[in-house]
Amino acid sequence: MRRPYITLLVIALLLGLVIWQNLPSNPGISIGNFYRSMQVVLGLDLRGGVQVLLEADLPASTTVDVQSMEDARQILENRTNALGVSENVFQVAGERRIVGEFPGLSDPERVISVIKETGLLEFVDLGTTRLNEGTIIQTDFGSGTGAEATPQPTPTVDPSLPTATPLPEGAPTPTPEAPATVYKTIMTGKMLKSVAVSTTTTGGYEINFVLTTEGAQIFRDYTSANVGKILAIVLDKKIISAPTIESAIPDGQGRITGSFTLDEANNLAIQMRYGALPIPFKVVESRVIGPTLGEDSLNKSLIAGIVGFAIVILFMGIYYRVPGLLADLSIIIYALITLVLFKLIPVTLTLPGIAGFLLSTGSALDANILIFERFKEELRSGRTFLQALDLAWKRALPSIRDSNIATFITCVILYWFGSQFGATIVKGFAFTLALGIIVSLFTALVVTRTFMTVLIDRWKPQAKQLKWFGVQE
Repeated sequence: MRRPYITLLVIALLLGLVIWQNLPSNPGISIGNFYRSMQVVLGLDLRGGVQVLLEADLPASTTVDVQSMEDARQILENRTNALGVSENVFQVAGERRIVGEFPGLSDPERVISVIKETGLLEFVDLGTTRLNEGTIIQTDFGSGTGAEATPQPTPTVDPSLPTATPLPEGAPTPTPEAPATVYKTIMTGKMLKSVAVSTTTTGGYEINFVLTTEGAQIFRDYTSANVGKILAIVLDKKIISAPTIESAIPDGQGRITGSFTLDEANNLAIQMRYGALPIPFKVVESRVIGPTLGEDSLNKSLIAGIVGFAIVILFMGIYYRVPGLLADLSIIIYALITLVLFKLIPVTLTLPGIAGFLLSTGSALDANILIFERFKEELRSGRTFLQALDLAWKRALPSIRDSNIATFITCVILYWFGSQFGATIVKGFAFTLALGIIVSLFTALVVTRTFMTVLIDRWKPQAKQLKWFGVQE
């Protein structure tokens, strides 16, 4: 009998932890580079925002590569992070479409302008100037001063327009502003042949790239003459890496080293591989979802959930008596644990997601009801309370297991469907339901059973007290 008490202690510690994490004043979780604010993330339908539907701007007969669509999705996600919306979501929908969602934004034109950025990748000579990653600079590429400059027509003067008026005598001459530094572009991303991520001897990550024949010649000449100088890799005039040239690179192959994580290295490789989007896209549809509608829906959903939760708790307490009250406590623990997991993962909560959570609450009650009904049957057969409890759990377990596995398989199918067709509503419902099923199994099979075992061991109820366990004499 010592094991249930040890389990009860673990449950008590877990309950204290989840209550602390659910407090509004909780500072969040920070472990090394890992940080979670432990705030609930609301989806587009609850918070309001902008939704954009993009489609590959290619002939219908052209096959769109799956990897190109995934790379485009990641590039778009990285670009739109500049909007300051960390919860933006891009999903590949089918073979040719991408759905973008931006909770909290209300200006679709701003979103579309970011999506249509040029994505120009440049290798820029900084000389000995050390600039931080993320710095915006000016380059001579595209400014009309570099090799790509095109002849401009000679301006003509319209005699009907007014001419400039000379300054009054003695007036101070305006001082021109100091021109911004313009850095020289050595070559652009068109010269890249391939880019890949590899591990270093110390277990870190680096980016290896191979240039085209023309690019290799340019790179060889430049690096030979500029050892010790800084060559910046610039995307849309923003520095994403600024390595120092350690030696001449004659073979057109180079590497970029730094304190990269695997995700950072992969993101940089994709940005280098596709300075611009690998597939041209057109905006098929953009719409604004108002926050008022979402707030109203959230409030009504919360009221409905609280009312339903209260009815269920009353039913369990009235019908099953003491076991029902313990099940109610178990369901409350289930809700607290699930909410912490929503914040920790984090899960973007939508109305369908809330529905999935409430439905999984019903699954938790189903398991308790199966166990309690079997427990009552064993008590009527003359078993002792501990014997009846043990047999009830063993004999109810196959039904609980099979029903929850069937529901979980359904969740997997729904999640796959939502991922394939960009149905975020379906994905949110499937994910929250599956997560709730896992937690509900833990609370029904571990928490409730531990409570019942400890209660019966401490109370030692007699046959005349069967009515306290829902058994009618």
